[in-house]
Amino acid sequence: MHFQPKSYEKIRQLIDKGVDIRNPATLDIGDEVNIDRISKEGVTIYPGCRIYGSKTVISSGCKLGYEAPVTIEDCQLGSKVVLKGGFFSKSVFLEKANMGMGAHVREGCLLEEEACGAHCVGLKQTILFPFVTLGSLINLCDCLMAGGTSRSNHSEVGSSYIHFNFTPDADKTTPSLLGDVPRGVMLNQSPIFLGGQGGMIGPLRIGYGNVVAAGSILRHDYPQNNQLIFDTPRSNGVRNFVPAAYPHLQHLLENNFLYLANLLALEAWYKNVRKTFFETQEFGTFLYTGAMDVLSLARNERLKRLRIMAQKAALPSPNLNPELSTVRQAFHEHIEKIEIVLSETMPADATEQDRESFLSSFAQSGGNGRKPYIETIQNLSPDVSAKGGKWLQGIVDYYCQRIATVISSLSLFRTI
Repeated sequence: MHFQPKSYEKIRQLIDKGVDIRNPATLDIGDEVNIDRISKEGVTIYPGCRIYGSKTVISSGCKLGYEAPVTIEDCQLGSKVVLKGGFFSKSVFLEKANMGMGAHVREGCLLEEEACGAHCVGLKQTILFPFVTLGSLINLCDCLMAGGTSRSNHSEVGSSYIHFNFTPDADKTTPSLLGDVPRGVMLNQSPIFLGGQGGMIGPLRIGYGNVVAAGSILRHDYPQNNQLIFDTPRSNGVRNFVPAAYPHLQHLLENNFLYLANLLALEAWYKNVRKTFFETQEFGTFLYTGAMDVLSLARNERLKRLRIMAQKAALPSPNLNPELSTVRQAFHEHIEKIEIVLSETMPADATEQDRESFLSSFAQSGGNGRKPYIETIQNLSPDVSAKGGKWLQGIVDYYCQRIATVISSLSLFRTI
C-alpha cells in the first residue's frame, strides 16, 4: 500500500499555487495550517521543514530552511523574510528580517524590517527595531533594542553576547531597554554597539551611540548618549548570599516600569502610524494583528514577572535596612494598582494635541501608506520626527508619572 502523509493534500495544493517546495516528501504541514495564508509568489521551502499553527502567515518571497530545516509555529512572516534554519514560535518577522542556522526564537518576539541574526541566536520576548543586527552564539531574551538609520548604519550585538535575564532567585523581572521607543521609531538615532564576548545583567538602560568594549559585563545603566564604555570586572570576594534580598529593588522597579511604558508607546505607534502601512501589504492585516498580539503578550509577561516578585518581596528577610523594607512593602501593597495603571487606556486629552500635531505633519509628509514604511520614516524632516518623539515620550511620561503617584512614598523615576 502506498503511504501518503497527512499533509500530502496541503503540500499538493501549495505546489499547484506556485510555492517552490524542493523535496515535498520531507515537508510536514499541520492540519490546522491555512494554506490561503501562504503566498504563491516566490516562496521557497527547502527540505526537512515543518509548518504548524493556525495563525501562521508566510508572505511573498520568503525562504525557509536553506542552511538547515526550519520549524515555524504560529509565526507571521512579512515579505522576503529568510529563516535559514532553526525553531521559530509565536513571533513576527517583518519585511526582509532574517535569521541564520540554529536560531531558537520563542514566543513574544518582534523583528522589524531587516533585523537579523547570524547562526545560533536565541531570542524570547525580544523586540528588535529595523536594521538591528545580531552576531553568532547570542542569547538576547527580554530586551528591546533600537538605534541606527539604515542597513549600513545599524545597532549591532557582537558574537557570544548574553543578556543575563534570570536571577539566582528565579526572577525574570529583567527587561533591558537598549535605546527607547520615542526616538528609536524615527530611525534617526546613532547606533548602539555591544562588543562581543560580553553581556549585561538586566534590567539595564543603554543610550544611543554608546559603544561597549568587547568582554565587558554591564551591571549599571548608561542612559547617556555617545559613550565609550569599559565596565571593569568585580574583584574576587565571597559574602553571604541572602535569598530574595533585592538590595537594588528601587532601580529594578524603575527600569521595569519604564520598559512597560515604552511598550505602551510602541502600541500607540502601531495603532496610529504603522497600521496604515500594513493595510497596503499582502497579509498585512494578519501581520498587524500578530505584532499587536506580541506587544500585548510582552506587557502581560512583564506584569506577570513583577507580580511573582512582589509575592517574594512580601516575605520577611533578615537584616534588611528600614528603607529597603519600606520599598519592598510598598511594592507588594501596590502591585495590583500598578497593574491597573498599566492596563488602563490613557485619557484622550493626555497627549491628544501632540498626537494630532504629529499625525497632521506626518500625513503632509507622505505618511499615507503609499510609499514603503521604512522609506517614509527615513524621509521625515527633523521637525516632524521631533513632533512624533514628543508625542510618544508623552505616553511614556504619563504612565511613569501615574505609577510614581501610586507609589508616591518611593520617589520613583528620579533619573528619567
